[in-house]
Formats: sequence, C-alpha cells, structure tokens
Amino acid sequence: MDKSFLARQLEAKLKALVDQARRFSDETKTEAKTGASRAVNLHKATSTRVEAAHAAWEAVSAFHPRPMAKHAPIGLGSIVEVEDGEAGKTLFIAPAGAGEELTGPDGDGFLHVVTPVSPLGRALLGRKVGDVVELMVKGELAEWDIVYAG
Repeated sequence: MDKSFLARQLEAKLKALVDQARRFSDETKTEAKTGASRAVNLHKATSTRVEAAHAAWEAVSAFHPRPMAKHAPIGLGSIVEVEDGEAGKTLFIAPAGAGEELTGPDGDGFLHVVTPVSPLGRALLGRKVGDVVELMVKGELAEWDIVYAG
C-alpha cells in the first residue's frame, strides 16, 4: 500500500483542523477584547488548540514513511493489521493524528491512525507478525494478534 498517499491524506485532514481552529480562534479574539473573563479564557484555550493543531500538522508534513523491510519490527510508518478473534483493524502508525480514519488508495478499506505515544501504538512498537499485544480497553484486558505488518 502507498504509505505516502496515507501520509498526504492525513496531512490534508490535519491542515483542515488547523484552519478550523484558526477561524474559531479569530472569532473568540473579538469577544476577548471585551475583557470578559469567560471570553478571554476561551480565546486562550482556542489559541492553545491552534498551536497544538499546527504542531501536529507540521509533524505529519515532515513525515515520509518508508517501506518496511521483511521481518522488521513495527515502527513509525508501519501499516499493521490486528485481530482479536472477532474483528480486525488496520492501523497506520503516524507521528500525529491519532483517531483519524484514512481511506486506502482507490477507496480500498479504512485505516485508523495511532501514534507511538498512544497505548496501542506503544504496545505495537518493536513487535512482529505473529506477536500478541495486550492492553486495557474500557477497563477490560484485550488481546490483539498481529497478522500483518508492512
């Protein structure tokens, strides 16, 4: 699968979030000029959101995932398929954008973005196909079999 296609798709989604956050921050700036503490606090919060969204977008803009060598451990840029016995998920490990859903090339399936700092991302890093990862999900221990990594 074309990882650069996924990275550019994620970059576009994060850029849209930056633009949306900036628009909202600009709206709150006008209200903050009134001096009302609620308006000032809201503007500070939206400004912080703009900074975080911009940092995430920059991280993904500089991200150029490479093909994964056969039998290499899972790392940043990996596409990973996991199954729990009932269902499966296809994941893309990226530096930012956790929770975003991407569409494969030509609309071929959906991939969920996880980051290396997320619980699932941390559990997957360094693992290989055939390994099992365990983590707590909604207070329950979940086991995921790694069935593909590329």
